[in-house]
Amino acid sequence: MDRRELGIYVHIPFCVRKCRYCDFLSFPADEDTCEAYVRALEREIWHFEDADRYEAVSIYFGGGTPSYLRADLTASILDCLRERFTVRPDAEITIECNPGTLSGEKLKIYREAGFNRLSLGLQSADDVLLERLGRIHTYEMFREEYIRARREGFDNINVDLMYALPGLDLEGWNETLEKVLNLPNESASGSRDSGPEHISAYSLIIEEGTPFWEMYHEDAEARARGDRPLFLPCEEEEDRMLALLEKKLSERGMHRYEISNYAPDGYESVHNTGYWVRREYAGFGLGASGQLGHLRLKNTEDLSAYLSGDAPAKTQLLTRKEEIEETMFLGLRMMRGVNLEKFAETFGIRAEELYARQIKDLSRMELLEMKDGYLFLSQRGIDVSNLVLSEFLLD
Repeated sequence: MDRRELGIYVHIPFCVRKCRYCDFLSFPADEDTCEAYVRALEREIWHFEDADRYEAVSIYFGGGTPSYLRADLTASILDCLRERFTVRPDAEITIECNPGTLSGEKLKIYREAGFNRLSLGLQSADDVLLERLGRIHTYEMFREEYIRARREGFDNINVDLMYALPGLDLEGWNETLEKVLNLPNESASGSRDSGPEHISAYSLIIEEGTPFWEMYHEDAEARARGDRPLFLPCEEEEDRMLALLEKKLSERGMHRYEISNYAPDGYESVHNTGYWVRREYAGFGLGASGQLGHLRLKNTEDLSAYLSGDAPAKTQLLTRKEEIEETMFLGLRMMRGVNLEKFAETFGIRAEELYARQIKDLSRMELLEMKDGYLFLSQRGIDVSNLVLSEFLLD
């Protein structure tokens, strides 16, 4: 039986406390709530229809802070997924971890349960900045857990970083990059001499409804107007930070394969790439989303309703127009861009015909390029990606 490829996302909404910049669905919870949540998750997994039609190529535990849970509960969820779904033997199985909630015992249980990739949220190697962000760990705590993970056999580790932070200058950003890229890979079975296999680097966005909005939104608005902000780095400083990031990662053999993600060949995130190429995915947990065929599904964000099982997922049938726009928005986030032949096969029309004006105008402005059957952003286009992507909305 031919099974369709599937990504699986599991949302763990719990954390010790919300970071000051975070607008994700997350909150603290006691142990009884965590256990009840895991039972509800497993019930949702078992109720997934037509699981035998799919083969999971990736499983991703995100949050919140998945490492907030007891490790045996995390392992139980993964066991449940393996019982319900066919999981490809070489599937990428990732868990996001906050260094402040890790331990050697947890890492050992994760490894034995079948997790083969970690995503560690560092953000900065500056303890003053970590405190400002509301993180619950220091750089040294992160470093210790990174080394422990290596000793437990994890040879595929992502590190999350943030730049354009209030109080961060180019020298401080360079220090963070140097520390991360020179992390020791003790007892790692991978081929890299030092540093992680994957970097996700994001420019700070001041989100409404967060403590940072109250503190810095006027500064962010000033920067957007072209005025010099008081606390946040100015646009030119942010650009220099990004240029330094690209230079240092390139020197380590890590290429930029998506707007915010870098890795050597063979270490690109299978799960996240699935989103950008619109692979089908199932989402389990509070507020989780999924996409199966032309159907988008979204779980309730009401914890009581989710625990009781009384709130079925909301569904939305995507229109052809919405799927075309998503294909362009997501595909152009990747450096390789949109596969034009696959686009034509999927939608029965060539992107070069449907978007003839946009491609002509943006190519003339040197924001878009076409080569070897792919349409992709130029370096200049990446710098103004939001503006470019907005051109692919269909009237």
